Amino acid sequence: MSKKERKRLSPYLRFTSVAFQMGGTIWLGNMLGAWLDTKYQTNYWENIITLFAVFVAMYLVISQVLKISKDND
Repeated sequence: MSKKERKRLSPYLRFTSVAFQMGGTIWLGNMLGAWLDTKYQTNYWENIITLFAVFVAMYLVISQVLKISKDND
């Protein structure tokens, strides 16, 4: 594989890893919220922390996409 082909393939691999990172962040937030709900016998931590994890994941995706597009210029 030539250097040019590798450079073109690299952003696609980065986007794939971004998807897994986003899913993992949201999943971990959900699990943390469920654990807190069980520990403190409440029913709102899971929703709050999962929503927060979605916002964090979106922030991470946007920042990585901007970095990738900046690197390609």
